[in-house]
Amino acid sequence: MTVSKTALHFAAALALVALALPARADSDLMRAYKTIEAKKFVDLTHSFSPDTPVWSGFGQAQFTPAYDPKTHRTYTIKQDGFRTTYYNMVGQYGTHVDPPAHFAENGKTMDQIPLKQMILPLIVLDDTPYLKTDANHAFSVDDLKAWEKKHGEVPRGSFVALRTDMYKDWDANPERFKRAPFPAWAFETIKFLYEQRGVIATGHEAMDTDTTDKMDSETYILQHGHYQIELMANLDKVPEKGALIVVTWPKVRHGLGFPARAFAILP
Repeated sequence: MTVSKTALHFAAALALVALALPARADSDLMRAYKTIEAKKFVDLTHSFSPDTPVWSGFGQAQFTPAYDPKTHRTYTIKQDGFRTTYYNMVGQYGTHVDPPAHFAENGKTMDQIPLKQMILPLIVLDDTPYLKTDANHAFSVDDLKAWEKKHGEVPRGSFVALRTDMYKDWDANPERFKRAPFPAWAFETIKFLYEQRGVIATGHEAMDTDTTDKMDSETYILQHGHYQIELMANLDKVPEKGALIVVTWPKVRHGLGFPARAFAILP
């Protein structure tokens, strides 16, 4: 049996293509990394301590040095070569994730949220112009449509954050930060974003989602299988469109909420 030169050339070409595919995949990923590495990163997360604002129904955190459970002697670098801390706090502390199970009996817990939902296109809606005449403005559907007229429709699959600049009081004036009422979402806007625009998740700077104590928006978000990030920071340092958000949190089994680390990668 003889094999034509054409067939041999074809087989060789296929082999070269097969060998090149993994390398091309690696090259694409590394090109993406080099692109991201060169971009500016903005931290969207507050540092927190036992003194930082929290809902009064939870109470302040307690941080204490860890100790040997047998002797109760505190571990120190001088004596043990290391030191560590016991953290006693509610999951919803500082900048944090609220998974669906926080409000939904059969909702996803924080360890069940898909990894691909933890890196998303970031949209920032600016509520601050409305605060000049209404300090507790609820960002409305009309406000959203005015934003879209200027920037284009909110893309499906995005993370949408509400900028109010409340975060500036977190350290500078924590008592003012804890004020109520405060600027936040209108319930109709939350419904519109999830139902009409198909967003994945939302976030905001305040300790709660709604301008009222009814928790309509938070209940809707979580009971419809979405997560939210509360107590965000530095949204004034991020463009209204074009950035990416990365959000991470510990993989607590059946976790109902935990401090999160969120940051933006600017275009």
